[in-house]
Amino acid sequence: MSKNKLNLTLPAGSIEPPPPLSPPVPVLTPKTESSERSTLVGKTSIEVIQEHLEELGMDDAQKKRMEVFLCQKEKIGELIDDDFEKLGELGAGNGGVVMKVRHKPSGLIMARKLIHLEVKPAIKKQILRELKVLHECNFAHIVGFYGAFYSDGEISICMEYMDGGSLDLILKKAGRIPESILGTITSAVLKGLSYLRDKHNIMHRDVKPSNILVNSGGEIKICDFGVSGQLIDSMANSFVGTRSYMSPERLQGTHYSVQSDIWSLGLSLVEMAIGMYPIPPPDAKTLAAIFGPSRVDDGDPNTVVPPLQGNGSGPRPMAIFELLDYIVNEPPPKLPSGIFSDTFKEFVDRCLKKNPSERADLKTLMNHEWVRKAESEQVDIAGWVCKTMGLTPTTPTRIVPPA
Repeated sequence: MSKNKLNLTLPAGSIEPPPPLSPPVPVLTPKTESSERSTLVGKTSIEVIQEHLEELGMDDAQKKRMEVFLCQKEKIGELIDDDFEKLGELGAGNGGVVMKVRHKPSGLIMARKLIHLEVKPAIKKQILRELKVLHECNFAHIVGFYGAFYSDGEISICMEYMDGGSLDLILKKAGRIPESILGTITSAVLKGLSYLRDKHNIMHRDVKPSNILVNSGGEIKICDFGVSGQLIDSMANSFVGTRSYMSPERLQGTHYSVQSDIWSLGLSLVEMAIGMYPIPPPDAKTLAAIFGPSRVDDGDPNTVVPPLQGNGSGPRPMAIFELLDYIVNEPPPKLPSGIFSDTFKEFVDRCLKKNPSERADLKTLMNHEWVRKAESEQVDIAGWVCKTMGLTPTTPTRIVPPA
């Protein structure tokens, strides 16, 4: 049987999403445009957003945090480079570096992503205009957006700071992430992806552990979704995106949809569950080194799992072309037997179908038995994050101030 053709020349994100399914929500921009915005919609931005929050199925605590965040953002005004104090580096990748910064006028701690671009002024303006849609993305499982600006050859994207960090960093500390924690994380990610698709017709395009963030208050949020086609294309000229999490159809350069994000989620879950990237799959010796002789995940988030050590060093590393060829032409990864629940294994299998039409869709996955069970258990994500990352337990950072 002949292998499928692997096309590596197509820039990530170069296929445009379908036209909007419904009229877009009014764009809500920073304070400097508040008068124009009020004239446009006839109400203040906070009033408009509060109406939309009622439609999103968030609980009272989530809505209150969102309202406080929006009130804080309304007071900040225009963002400029001189107003930021660097506090440290949070990470790098996807074409930019992310810094922890303090916004001096407000005192707020933010995450500032800097992307170096050498583009014409018209392209710069288009990117900033496209990024404005992030002002509309206000949801419990989407990282908050303060604004974006251009300075000294760099696009700055300012987001809320999540003190627990990204799941790839947590994975390095924890060794692997317990199934009960992954269930709660998956529920949040599915809700975030569903919100982006249903409310904004946005496909994420880059689901992976480093783009799922947590904080000491137990909030779980996705970031770095592809709202600016021009930014994606501009970055593609000098940067190759993360292809190791891409679905087979994307790697082959054919049409793709939100089903591609489902593949990326499934692959990420296998990686976080076993503690290593699962392509090619680990052998029995490697699994024994990870899970020990019992090879059972007890589901207890308090279980300390050491990182992979000793003889079980995992499969040999693959060159990038070899890896991508494997994703396209070899069987998809699976969770190992005898370690995880049957419902978790079945959930992952529904995500990792080579044919996108055979993959479960967002609605089906949100109603899956494994996700429903995770939602009913109310796992202490905050406690687990704080214990893993050595943080002091807190309420979420966007709390309602005392009356």
